Amino acid sequence: MAATFGPAGNSESFYLEKHKSTVEAPAWLRQKGLDAYEYSAGNGITGGLATFKRIGQAAKENGILLSFHTPYYISLSGVDPEKRLKSLTYIKASVEAAEAMGADTIVIHAGSASKISREEALSLAGDTLLRALADNPDTKVRFGVETMGKKNQLGNFDEILALCKLDSRLYPVVDFGHLNAREGGCFRFWEDYARIFERISTELCPEKADTLHCHFSKIEYTAAGEKRHLTFADSLFGPDYEPLMEAIVRLGVSPRIICESAGTMAEDALQMKRYYKALCEQK
Repeated sequence: MAATFGPAGNSESFYLEKHKSTVEAPAWLRQKGLDAYEYSAGNGITGGLATFKRIGQAAKENGILLSFHTPYYISLSGVDPEKRLKSLTYIKASVEAAEAMGADTIVIHAGSASKISREEALSLAGDTLLRALADNPDTKVRFGVETMGKKNQLGNFDEILALCKLDSRLYPVVDFGHLNAREGGCFRFWEDYARIFERISTELCPEKADTLHCHFSKIEYTAAGEKRHLTFADSLFGPDYEPLMEAIVRLGVSPRIICESAGTMAEDALQMKRYYKALCEQK
């Protein structure tokens, strides 16, 4: 197997080229040379199941692997029980949408830890995730829990690993840009990236490291962590993708890399894929 690459949502160029519907995205991505796509429902699930099925059929015809990003307003660690458990409804709707389009993974934000202790936030998030799994006992969709970029958010790497240890159906989604932002620039060399894969392999299982679902973008950050997503044209903030590609080739893993650059997601994803393929050919 090889690593796969694609964008989160549609690049500005998708619309500049007169495309209007995400149903057209899989064919467009295949023509560009990409092989993955993350459907973004961050602001809410607005499409119907019929549309999701059409996207899924188009993805199947064009060899595009799909994942589904759940709404940002899901609060796994919310202190208000009513609001927190309302998140279960949004997760279930996300699972149904993912199943309709044939997406293999839903991506969920861990939640906030700004008004309570990190230990309490972790406990609440774990309870919500276990309830969500119980609500969807027969689904084959993976529940991915994402590392977050702001320090007041639940979701550093240790916390995501701890949540994923609660049930084998929970998978880490590592956003390297987020981790780099919250840690003030922690990814410089291929060994820095390799440690992420190695810890997942050791603390969870090798299969979860080999097929790791990743997000990648350059992100401007402050002392509080993530500020805003950038494009690969930025030279001031990182992280750089080249050491990540080197780590993937050296370790022989096959992750899915979803690019979250600001408006140039497909173009930057293709830049990563070309570099990765060049390294593979040199090996």
